[in-house]
Amino acid sequence: MKKSWKSLTAVLLCGLLLIGGVMLMMDAQVSVADKKKPDSLTPSSPAAVATGNAGMVVTAHPLASKVGAEVLKDGGNAVDAAVAIQFALNVTEPMMSGIGGGGFMMVYEGKSKKVTIINSRERAPKSAHPRMFLDANGKEIPFPVRSTQGYAVGVPGTVKGLYTALEKWGTRPMSKLIQPAIELAEKGVPVNRVLAKSIADNQEALSRSAAKDVFLPGGKPLKEGDRLVQKDLAKTFRLIQSQGWKAFYEGPIAKALVQVVNEKGGKMDLNDLKRYQVTIDQPLWSDYKGYRIATMPPPSSGVTMLQILKLLDEVKAQEKAPRSADKYHLFAEVSHLAYSDRGAYIGDPAFVDVPLKGLLDPQYVRERAKLVNPTYANASVQPGDPWKYEGRQPQKKGTQQEHPPGQTTHFTVADRWGNIVSFTTTIEQEFGTGIMVPGYGFLLNNELTDFDVYPGGPNEVQPDKRPRSSMMPTIIFKDEKPIMTVGSPGGSTIISSVYQVIFNRLSYGMDLKAAVEEPRIFSDKYPMIRWEKGVPDEVRKELIKRGHQWEQNPKEIGNANAMWIDHKTGVYTGVGDSSRESTAIGLWKKK
Repeated sequence: MKKSWKSLTAVLLCGLLLIGGVMLMMDAQVSVADKKKPDSLTPSSPAAVATGNAGMVVTAHPLASKVGAEVLKDGGNAVDAAVAIQFALNVTEPMMSGIGGGGFMMVYEGKSKKVTIINSRERAPKSAHPRMFLDANGKEIPFPVRSTQGYAVGVPGTVKGLYTALEKWGTRPMSKLIQPAIELAEKGVPVNRVLAKSIADNQEALSRSAAKDVFLPGGKPLKEGDRLVQKDLAKTFRLIQSQGWKAFYEGPIAKALVQVVNEKGGKMDLNDLKRYQVTIDQPLWSDYKGYRIATMPPPSSGVTMLQILKLLDEVKAQEKAPRSADKYHLFAEVSHLAYSDRGAYIGDPAFVDVPLKGLLDPQYVRERAKLVNPTYANASVQPGDPWKYEGRQPQKKGTQQEHPPGQTTHFTVADRWGNIVSFTTTIEQEFGTGIMVPGYGFLLNNELTDFDVYPGGPNEVQPDKRPRSSMMPTIIFKDEKPIMTVGSPGGSTIISSVYQVIFNRLSYGMDLKAAVEEPRIFSDKYPMIRWEKGVPDEVRKELIKRGHQWEQNPKEIGNANAMWIDHKTGVYTGVGDSSRESTAIGLWKKK
């Protein structure tokens, strides 16, 4: 009898333990399910301006914005969405960015409140040397020639950059995030006005590689409304999908990349790809008008943008009317000062010392601002000496050596958890070198042309070095909370686009859409000014009297996509620049 009671007690205890274990498992499954299925979100209609209280996507192409919004809607975070967007943009905007290039991804983590940069800037191969853009007589090889050759190709960083970001912050596998781009490439996407114009403008370069079969079928350029199908690119994405980043840097793709680079006059080997490394960088911080700005450190030119804003503050530009001759005059004059310093001092910080503290020192800014004549253009701007404000001796100095502005793309993403991505990505000029990797469908950058042609300065060519850049994804804070993102394509004009949007919003108080659309100018040195439609005729006439010159016709400058966050209402406002098919999509959660 005692044995029976003991047996019964044991059975009951086992039963209770079993029931308890099942209950715990059920609780655990519910917990996991809750994480996998967060509150359902509703995307807003795609538009140039959109709002949302649980996320935002702003890109230069509606299909890419849709891809990013779907990732957010399905529970992915901002980094997941950014990865999917970059691959989608490679399909929809193949002339602007892609896996054959590099970029800068700035990430704000909502939980830790930290800002971090994934720097996937291209690097020079081991064969690179300071005189590589000079001919046998020591003369500069013309830009149209050097920018389309294999020796202009930098070792691409985008694929490793995306994997690095996903490993650090992502919640979705690459195999899933790359799938929408595969489908877009296989099924084809409509050619919009921006792509059609780019193809028409770059027919000659495209006709010299496998790109001709994609963009010039039958020898004729694709037109607006045609369908762009990229089967080889889809194949490449599938290899990355199944084999990871090594498929790009160590496999058949790498061999094909190296082969075509060398066939086109370059000197790259498989080790250049195999040993490529991204860096994880910290932003460059500065104060402006009670706000805190996080932007790109060297090898990019965020310090130049910050210097311009500080110079504008010093000369009281905010007191001038937005479309007045005085304002545009001051914009041009302080830009000449800052750009001359940029050419003299900025390079890859792994190779050269950059006087960041001196360039932004208040006393140095005042010293430079005194060179601005309020009524006439300064015809002889020279770099200053920021080193003395760092208590150090001058280092080697370069000279401003610019080339035609390139193209790029910028986008921003925010999610329901407060994470934010501001991402600028590029292959440099439109279609890069124009060289497509045969059988794999992606274009190669001409990023090495961002190095100085002549040796001796901080931006001279050296093996494994990253060329100076103008890309500057930026996040702006108020009371330690992120309130604004901004960035733009446009080569060296990026600096001008970003500072003008920031100035328009924070100094003039324009709403974000007006700040983005306000006509911009670009002038990196005396006397020429590039301008957008909307700069008044009487203003241009007045500035000619002051010693400036204007390009003959207006041109679009950049594509400054941006976002504003209202922390009182919890609403994101995304704004797309009208210079492209920029599209914002907000995500809404029912309260």
